[in-house]
Amino acid sequence: MKRAATVTATMALALTGTGATAAAAAGPPLPDFTGKGLMTVFTTVDHRTRVDVRDASGYGRTVLWPTNWKVCSQHPAPGTDLGGRTLSVDVMKKGEKCPATSGAARPKRPR
Repeated sequence: MKRAATVTATMALALTGTGATAAAAAGPPLPDFTGKGLMTVFTTVDHRTRVDVRDASGYGRTVLWPTNWKVCSQHPAPGTDLGGRTLSVDVMKKGEKCPATSGAARPKRPR
C-alpha cells in the first residue's frame, strides 16, 4: 500500500515538473456563459480557476445552490484567455430577468 502511494506521489510531481500545470492554466479561450446556468461555469472552467459570483439584483443574496442560478454577465469577456485571473460572473435566479445594466456599472460588493 505504501509503495503505491509513493509511486502516485512521484508521478504527480513528475507531471507538475513537465509544464502540464502551465498548459492547463493557459487553456482554451473563455466561452460565453451569458444566459447559461451557473453550474455550466463550474463544470467548464478548470478546477483551479477562481470564480467570483455576485448577485446581479443588487440585493447581495448568497448563492447556495448553483443549479438555481443563471449567468447575466461575465468578466473577462468571452473569447479571451483568463491567464490566471479570476472569472467574475453576475447571476440571477432562474426565472428572474437579468438587469439591463452591465456588471461593470454596479459597485463591487464589500468584502
